Amino acid sequence: MRSAIEVGLRYVDLTFSFCRIETRAESGEARLILSAPDVPLGLRRFFIERDAGALQTLRQELAAFAVPLRRIEFAFPVPVAAVRADYDAVFGQPVHFEAEENAMVLDLALLDLPLPQADTHTAALTRAQCRDLLTRRRARTGLAGQVRNALLAELPQQPTAAGVAAKLHMSDRTLRHRLAAEGTSFRTLLDEVREHLAVELLITGGLPAEQIARRLGYSEVSSFSHAFRRWKGMGPRAFRTKEVGRPG
Repeated sequence: MRSAIEVGLRYVDLTFSFCRIETRAESGEARLILSAPDVPLGLRRFFIERDAGALQTLRQELAAFAVPLRRIEFAFPVPVAAVRADYDAVFGQPVHFEAEENAMVLDLALLDLPLPQADTHTAALTRAQCRDLLTRRRARTGLAGQVRNALLAELPQQPTAAGVAAKLHMSDRTLRHRLAAEGTSFRTLLDEVREHLAVELLITGGLPAEQIARRLGYSEVSSFSHAFRRWKGMGPRAFRTKEVGRPG
């Protein structure tokens, strides 16, 4: 359960959660603390209670019997009697209100017990998928994301770093320096945009390789084919046949 919690918090940006979730160990207890300082005050209670309910569902699916919920605390006022029973039903026990913080409390000693449905291979596969999804999501932010958007708008021309830098109101040198600080480069981003578009156009667009090459800004189809082999280890026609079962 400890590992499951760590993985969940590492990739919480992939969820619909608006909360900040932290862990704290004290007096033999593990506390999952929920806060939502960036959410407007009028909506804060709703989102914290919603996310606490989602965490309860996950806990039940992963280890309902191995790691029981010791206590649930909310910093909010006691709700009206008509809905109080609903809280107790969701969390399987009386809920404590007007606490110092919003917390789900577990027995610290039980967190290292093996989960009933644990599978090493599946865990490794899903962690890899989460890493990939998180990388792609974060790629849409920052200067790299702005450059990608600019590249999409520039194609099928042959975009240049200087041209994109001008559109973003900075010098070519500043663009390259800031991209390097984000761990990427203009050439890498251009390659990524072309690769993703090529795959999409090959699989869903049904266009011949010659037209795709022009749309991606290649002056010759041979240049596109060479680049595609570098990306996928095979030519565009072979890739389409493999993915959709028809020649291009």
